[in-house]
Amino acid sequence: MASDIQMPGPVCLIENTNTQLVVNPEALKILSAITQPVVVVAIVGLYRTGKSYLMNKLAGQKNGFSMSSKVQSHTKGIWMWCVHHPEKPNYTLVLLDTKGLGDEEKGDNQNDSWIFALAILLSSTFVYNSMGAINQQVMDELHLLLSYVTELTDKIRAKSSPDANEFDDSADFVSFFPDFVCTLRDFSLEFEVLGGQPISADEYLQNLLKLKQGTSSKDNKFNLPGLCIRKFFPKKKCFIFDQPTHRKKLGQLETMHDDELDPKFVQQAADFCSYIFTNSKVKSLSGGIQVNGPWLETLVLTYVDAISSGDLPCVENAILALAQIENSAAVQKAIAHYDQQMGEKVELPTETLQELLDLHTASEKEAFEVFMKNSFKDVDHLFQKKLAIENSAAVQKAVAHYDRQMGSINANIKLAISAMNFTPKEKGISVERQDQEEGCGPAEVPSEEVLQTYLRSKESEIDAILQTDQTLTKREKLNEVQRVKAESAEAAAKMLEEMQKKNEQMMEEEEKSYQEHVKQLTEKMEQERAQLMAEQERALALKLQEHALLLKEGFQNESTQLQKEIENLKNNRARKKKKCVIS
Repeated sequence: MASDIQMPGPVCLIENTNTQLVVNPEALKILSAITQPVVVVAIVGLYRTGKSYLMNKLAGQKNGFSMSSKVQSHTKGIWMWCVHHPEKPNYTLVLLDTKGLGDEEKGDNQNDSWIFALAILLSSTFVYNSMGAINQQVMDELHLLLSYVTELTDKIRAKSSPDANEFDDSADFVSFFPDFVCTLRDFSLEFEVLGGQPISADEYLQNLLKLKQGTSSKDNKFNLPGLCIRKFFPKKKCFIFDQPTHRKKLGQLETMHDDELDPKFVQQAADFCSYIFTNSKVKSLSGGIQVNGPWLETLVLTYVDAISSGDLPCVENAILALAQIENSAAVQKAIAHYDQQMGEKVELPTETLQELLDLHTASEKEAFEVFMKNSFKDVDHLFQKKLAIENSAAVQKAVAHYDRQMGSINANIKLAISAMNFTPKEKGISVERQDQEEGCGPAEVPSEEVLQTYLRSKESEIDAILQTDQTLTKREKLNEVQRVKAESAEAAAKMLEEMQKKNEQMMEEEEKSYQEHVKQLTEKMEQERAQLMAEQERALALKLQEHALLLKEGFQNESTQLQKEIENLKNNRARKKKKCVIS
């Protein structure tokens, strides 16, 4: 985050009021100033479950996110606090706290589910916070809140227009879903399973997510949240917290020092923060593209606008909207870099045209590297082509300036061209026979328009040649004209040769430019292909792991369905790999 930006406390990012989601301009202004990549941690849980305490600990503050029991006084929605990352100085930590979920007095389940979906779409680590003292209470709360996960397939789209041959969205979800962290608060159970063997917090979470045997609609409804969590979230972690202090003092938690709290709770909170700081990833888009503040701002606006207009927030559309903005900016950065380099390196007139073209080649290569570094998802390479056109226009302008400075068409050549187009008969001199004998005639010139311009500009000079000395004989005058014509032919031939050479140099330069563009584009496409394959490998690995677990637990129907998804994913991966190689 820029060093001159400070957030003394959180601000509302997305307000959930009157069944509408509204983005706060003040929060967007803060995001727009964050140039560093962002690590986004969102926490979700029912109200009055202690979410804000954990978020304040992550912010390194005792208070900020409100922990008041008077929930009615706080704006419902998503609150944001951007702080310097305590362990990664080149990153900014963005904390998102959801307010009011599950509060029947403050809103409806529809808007709560949208807040839940947005928390997942915007975060790189998703914390589910639960308050529970006994197994059944934990399970009831887990299924109440994570029923929102079940609705995600109806709330989120991965693609704008899914291909009939594409695999199901669940594989795509894995590519952009955040890591899942479960925090169980005020926990009083001993970690034991049948047989008396102790288990870890992560193993306890696995037990919570186990499916119930049975095929009834009630069993399916019970199993669906756990099945979705197991299928969608690529990484899962669980933390257990003892009660921090005596229940009567919980309302004073915001003002209490660590030495006034249960030592086990203090250590558990420290372990949680350490894990988040160390393991939470940068928010990334498909292809491994790291998100900064302005990009996160665009994602927020795109998703909320889609929801407000009655559409489903679509990850692909959000990425393409972001790509349009960033690719336009990438073109401008590349052009500015080119102009800067040419301004520093070129001093016209250069010794030769080739020297100018060589400087252009070097500057264009650097400019294209700047574009490649800052661009992504350039569909059909439209922005790359725009940059190529801009660079071509720039070099044409530079060459024209070179021509003017070098005087490649000087006064003598202009005079020669005029003489070549001069017919003595028009001046009252008959040389038809001589023309026939000597084979003289107008030479072919590059441009009729240029010739006529030169002719008009030198008409008076030709008249002067013929009228300089009235004592000259007609033959002497004709000889003088022929001398001028011979010189003109030689000068024109030289000019044509120079123009042909220049055209060949320009064509060679265009070919070099094209090959350089192809080279850099091929390298970037290969990087994107490798990243895509890696993402699909991770999705496949997660599905295979879940498939093995379902078989082990004896859920044949679910494992058969998952096997179909795995086969579709493998086929789609092979098809995309082949497509990338061909392109």
